[in-house]
Amino acid sequence: MMNISKKGVFSLAAGLLGLAAGVASAQNQETVEWWTLGSDYAHTRYSEAHQVTPENFGELETAWVWDGSSFDTQSGRATPSYVDGKLVFVAGPRRHVVVADAQTGETDCSFRLPTTFRWEYSMRKDYGKGVAIAEVDGRKVIYITTPGFFLVALDLETCSPLENFGSPVPVEGFPETGVVDLLADLGHPFDPYNGIPLETGYITSSSPPIVVNGTVVVGNSAEQGYHQSRVEMIPGDILAYDAKTGAFKWKFNVLPRPGEYGHETWENDAWQWTGDISSWAPMAADPELDMVYIPTNGATVDFYGGFRPGDNLFSTSLIALDAQTGQRAWHFQMVHHDIWNYDTSTAPILLDLTVDGREVPSVVQVGKQGFAYAFNRANGDPLWPIVERPVPASKIPGEKLSETQPFPTKPAPYTLQEVTPDELIDFTPELRQEALQVLSDYDYGPMFQPPLHRDNNEGKLGAFWCPGDTGGVNITGPAAADPHSGIMYITTHKGCSSRTMVPGEEADTQYELPTGTTFSQYAVGAGRGGPRLRSGLPIFKPPYSSIVAIDMNTGEHLWEIPTGETPDRIKNNPAVAGVDVGETGTGSHVPMVVTDTMLIYASQRSDGSAALWGIDKATGETIATIDVPEVSRYGMMTYVHNGHQFVLLQTGSSLTAMALPGWDEGMSTGAAH
Repeated sequence: MMNISKKGVFSLAAGLLGLAAGVASAQNQETVEWWTLGSDYAHTRYSEAHQVTPENFGELETAWVWDGSSFDTQSGRATPSYVDGKLVFVAGPRRHVVVADAQTGETDCSFRLPTTFRWEYSMRKDYGKGVAIAEVDGRKVIYITTPGFFLVALDLETCSPLENFGSPVPVEGFPETGVVDLLADLGHPFDPYNGIPLETGYITSSSPPIVVNGTVVVGNSAEQGYHQSRVEMIPGDILAYDAKTGAFKWKFNVLPRPGEYGHETWENDAWQWTGDISSWAPMAADPELDMVYIPTNGATVDFYGGFRPGDNLFSTSLIALDAQTGQRAWHFQMVHHDIWNYDTSTAPILLDLTVDGREVPSVVQVGKQGFAYAFNRANGDPLWPIVERPVPASKIPGEKLSETQPFPTKPAPYTLQEVTPDELIDFTPELRQEALQVLSDYDYGPMFQPPLHRDNNEGKLGAFWCPGDTGGVNITGPAAADPHSGIMYITTHKGCSSRTMVPGEEADTQYELPTGTTFSQYAVGAGRGGPRLRSGLPIFKPPYSSIVAIDMNTGEHLWEIPTGETPDRIKNNPAVAGVDVGETGTGSHVPMVVTDTMLIYASQRSDGSAALWGIDKATGETIATIDVPEVSRYGMMTYVHNGHQFVLLQTGSSLTAMALPGWDEGMSTGAAH
């Protein structure tokens, strides 16, 4: 088996361009590419680039800034790819495909589809995250999935639609080629302009497809479950197409039909009319195994599932599919009957490890729960035992939760998993006493604490649990890994939840155009949030955010560091006057990239200004910290172009390229646009 992850960014180059060319580029350091939003098929966010070192990291300067204001870019969630000397990314709510010069940041060409209601309705417009790239008949092709749920294939050099790909879409202004209407293969009635009737459900996308050995595998997204008040929804079935022609190849039913594996986990007829189970996070793949790894979220309506009793496969799972046939190779459900919004929001990471003396091709999925779920990626066997443990029962009428949930025995959790008095703030006796008092108003306990109904709350303001649906690892903080050492770097923060359930009819009034027709018995109300201190300080002890390094060969934690600097609002808070609160971390996830020489992450100084940290990968010690123009969001990437290494930051509506002095030698630069 090819050692996919240890080849780093060159695993994809080996599959598409030939292993020799990839290795040569790594040795020369004239060009080091970054193919996917996660760098490689393994989504390690690792690069062999080594021009930026611990010795010169402090010399990085702003090379150029790409301004996305003309594309109405806001979220900063699109990580560019770097292929054939070009930067390729998506921008703005129209999800423009942009190809830019890698030396100057100047836009070379762009493309977008015409307006449809399908695009206008999408709640994931500006969240495209990146692109997929493959080689077809000797040229590079860009693939994206649009907010309106179309698959688009474009020539990388010209941004023009790929000839003889897909079929014409009967909507004014659409190109005659280069587009596949994905709704046509889901099996639900739809209108090309308006999409699927909202009474039936809705589907969009927030991540790019992935291309595996000539097959384009497409994920999807639905309305956020905490914005759902009605039970009808379509399932987020996985689709696959021929990379050259756009011909439909297969569909995997994420909500099993009668006779299919897992159908018995739906204990009533809800499979006929409900769904979601979207694969909205990015996917990973092993081309040698010809396998794609797909994380999913929960089923329809977060925080209440009384209308869908059972474990609800394949919700909140990691699914391994044969890329050519769509057949399930294996799966693991990380949360049974998920009502906590523990959707899996980042791509799995592939690593080749040595576990107890055995070479194991592995896949690791991190998430909000605070666990690193680790498996043999060929057969799904856990690297270490995962045991079922009892969890609390629901107090909401009609809700039937699973009596147990899976708990990995290794690695140890990387975030807080239980609310206890020992975890509360203790900067001063007064703050600790206040924390104990406000916490007493909530029904709190271990992870998987169920939410409460507002009108049946046993005198409590609500339930409170950690990690919550914003805690642990989330969309803005993908993990990274060094495939040579097998060490994972996980950005995590303490984000606990308190959700209050109200009648579905009441929750429905919060939404202008809800999906479905039948009110859920309960849905999420406009709650007051969890316990808060008068001072505004967090109720828990620091660190509020951190990077945790785990050796995935052994499952042992190596080090943990707080991320960023202690915010002024905390260290200068009158409630802690005269107290050294130490390094608390900002409380936010950080974008990271791992290189041959170091770990780099972006965060904020105490005053909120943006900075970049260089970290020793082995020890967690800070090498240097430098100021950068804007605060980074979601991810970063690095590449080597014409012998110069660039570190590219996703800075909201712009992209900011950092490089060592001399990056512009022998060229005339202009303003990026």
